[in-house]
Amino acid sequence: MRETPGVPSTATTAVRIGAACAGAVPAVAVRLSGAGLAPGWAVAVFGLGVLSSALLLMWAAETARADMAGALALALLAFIAVLPEYAVDLYFAWAAGSDPSYAAYAAANMTGANRLLVGVGWPLVALAAALALRRRGERGTGIELEPHRLIDVAFLAVAAVFAFVMPLTREIGWYVPVVLVPWYGYYLYRIGKCSSAEMEELIGVPARLAALPAGRRRTTTATLFAAAAAVVFACAEPFANGLVEAGASLGIDRFVLVQWLAPLASEAPELIVAVVFAWRLRASDGLGALLSSKVNQWTLLVGCLPLAHALGGGGADLPLVTRQVDEVALTAAQTVLAVVVLLGLRFGRLQAAVLFVLFAVQFALPGEYARLVLTYVYLGLAALLLTTRVRHLPAAARALGGRIEGDPHH
Repeated sequence: MRETPGVPSTATTAVRIGAACAGAVPAVAVRLSGAGLAPGWAVAVFGLGVLSSALLLMWAAETARADMAGALALALLAFIAVLPEYAVDLYFAWAAGSDPSYAAYAAANMTGANRLLVGVGWPLVALAAALALRRRGERGTGIELEPHRLIDVAFLAVAAVFAFVMPLTREIGWYVPVVLVPWYGYYLYRIGKCSSAEMEELIGVPARLAALPAGRRRTTTATLFAAAAAVVFACAEPFANGLVEAGASLGIDRFVLVQWLAPLASEAPELIVAVVFAWRLRASDGLGALLSSKVNQWTLLVGCLPLAHALGGGGADLPLVTRQVDEVALTAAQTVLAVVVLLGLRFGRLQAAVLFVLFAVQFALPGEYARLVLTYVYLGLAALLLTTRVRHLPAAARALGGRIEGDPHH
């Protein structure tokens, strides 16, 4: 039987799923036994569990699209795919209710995940797309997004501007979920009314699972979701605590570990899938998926942090100290530049390079003053670039509640 390109054999699919499950077994076994691990081993074992659960969730979410349709499905599934990120970050916020020192880690994990998505994920998709075209002897000039993606850009723009309230007030206040959670709900409503987003062709494990008969496919999808969710809940707390303790025992900045290692583990499968889309000449799909993830993380995830803090016994406001204030401001500024870049629904190589270089600079210049300067650099570039994109603002405003220009189905 001839195999379809991009669709693995049944045996290969079984091996891949089995390998992902095997990666989660040590974490679950340790958790059930109640055994304690040294901080470094806890990070390794439970981090592998988080990575495995993220991979299983990604496959299940992609497979579920065979029974769903439209842009709403993509938005919902982008949310499902980053549940491990939510679990770790909300644990930090919950723990901060009884131990205020954990508040810093909640902000660190959230800002790291968001900056990683834009500063590394988007440029990686652009690079993969350029290499894929060169492989075919073609020369591309950038990634063109579908018209309905203007909804994502417009909703992210409003959230990005609102986000500056947090560093200005030095807290993620009780009013943040009041604004951002309904805003995300309205985003789902608006994207759900967009009928133009067609079902993209699945690749890899989801492609093989989607080819199963409907009953077996849905059972398999539900099983993967349930297994991954169980692993997420088993790993979130010990992984988060392991990161904090490892930083102390190894002499590494705990804030840095929480900010970059945890998001890297939870976001890796999504980034890999987006890059694979681009490599298969579907860069618009890959970048669109990461854009939708950015919207839900910069609205729903941020909005849920004060709620988790309150449920953990803290107040309705999650406080930010100086370092977290700088990190949130920097992340908001990066988001503003990202929004302006995508106003024209095109992501060019130069823009991708700028986003990556600015992301990398923060590691070369980690000081507080450098963070402040970089924040203003992001905002300055956004203002400069906006002068060439002012004509797109009316269309973006209309995307919040009206017709999407260039989309005959909306």
